[in-house]
Amino acid sequence: MMARLPPPLLFVSFLFSLLTLSSSSTTPAAAAAADTTITLSLTPFLPDHPQSSSSSSSAAASDGNSSWESQVLNLLAASSLTRARHLKKHNASSPSPTPIKVPTYPRSYGGYSIDLGFGTPAQTLTFVMDTGSSLLWFPCTSRYACASCSFPSSDPSKIRRFIPKLSSSAKLVGCRNPKCAWMFPTAASRCHDECVSGRNCSQQTCPPYLIQYGSGNTAGVLLSETLSFSKHRKVPGFLAGCSLFSTRQPAGIAGFGRGPESLPSQMALRRFSYCLLSRRLDDTSASSDLVLEPGPGSGGDRKTDGVVYTPFRANPGLPGSAFKDYYYVGLRKVLVGGKAVKVPHRYLIPGADGNGGAIVDSGSTFTFMERPVLNAVAEELERQMANYSRAKGAELSTGLSPCFKVSGRGHEVVVPELSLQFKGGARMALPLENYVVLVGEGSGVVCVAIVTDDAA
Repeated sequence: MMARLPPPLLFVSFLFSLLTLSSSSTTPAAAAAADTTITLSLTPFLPDHPQSSSSSSSAAASDGNSSWESQVLNLLAASSLTRARHLKKHNASSPSPTPIKVPTYPRSYGGYSIDLGFGTPAQTLTFVMDTGSSLLWFPCTSRYACASCSFPSSDPSKIRRFIPKLSSSAKLVGCRNPKCAWMFPTAASRCHDECVSGRNCSQQTCPPYLIQYGSGNTAGVLLSETLSFSKHRKVPGFLAGCSLFSTRQPAGIAGFGRGPESLPSQMALRRFSYCLLSRRLDDTSASSDLVLEPGPGSGGDRKTDGVVYTPFRANPGLPGSAFKDYYYVGLRKVLVGGKAVKVPHRYLIPGADGNGGAIVDSGSTFTFMERPVLNAVAEELERQMANYSRAKGAELSTGLSPCFKVSGRGHEVVVPELSLQFKGGARMALPLENYVVLVGEGSGVVCVAIVTDDAA
């Protein structure tokens, strides 16, 4: 099957409906928010790029845009690759509640953000939604510092900060608090040892955290705070990170992973779902919904007509490993133009050590495939696009490969369909804009928006 080339679009993560989540027993905090479904907005925030103000300068503007777009694509490709390397090496029914919806905004640095309120009274903060990690943290105190945080449309001096002294509900988490053990399993025993040594037990707090991400890190202390969606929708006693220092983190992160400290686990959600907007190379105020469906009830197994499903896989690796955060899916085949490419089995199924397999990651801009897998996909694409020559220069400038020259072909440029087949028979035909980008409106070059490294 072939698809026609769309206007220039950046790759966006696959649209997935996240199915029923396993979680610990409902806590008082979760119970307080279990009466409604919450919907948040996910919206891209993208950098302005050069615009021509006169028709006579359109050619120059086209060249400028092409160069600017190549730089952006290169940045996002590099960020996606760094992120992938980090994730690889990390070690009888009740009535259904009304969903909570939260707007989700695309960001210029490749992620999607949501706005949440914390504290009493609530302070509105921006968070990048991340299914590849679990702790929710925010820039904290007026002295918060962020190194290398200058991104397009993101001024480090204007990063929203949470001010604990302005909240009557902010409390440091003690080392004996069971929630401290979510991050530090041995904290309670160490706390006991220090008490025996004569220290004041009541003043002992949970240890400070340091979290590494693919492109940066953050460090701070844990707080117990109130999460607010509205005046009547609050989650008291929510564990959150008060970060005092970060590197390359232009906003807080809302961890949606499978760990006990994640937002879905703390709220005891039956399920959550989201749809990520494709991003063009310009600013947009459009948003999509992140829907949170609190428990209790058996509605998490309810299926929607017209939607295909695939089950999550059990997480590999030892208990407590980083792999516990990830959402693994059973990828069975990768098809190009309806033809299945040969993918070694070890790349489709995760081993006991966590290597291999496929995960859903909202924090990555471009899909990552191991080198042998992408080579097989690229070879089949080249075979089916034999009428187009490779654009080596674009591959060097964008960091993406393969790229093809499509100029001079009129408006009927055709690209083979890329589809994924999952366990249970679910097949996902990707929209063209999800795996192909046009490098500049006047360049006549398209690139496959999938990244890899040299590790086999």
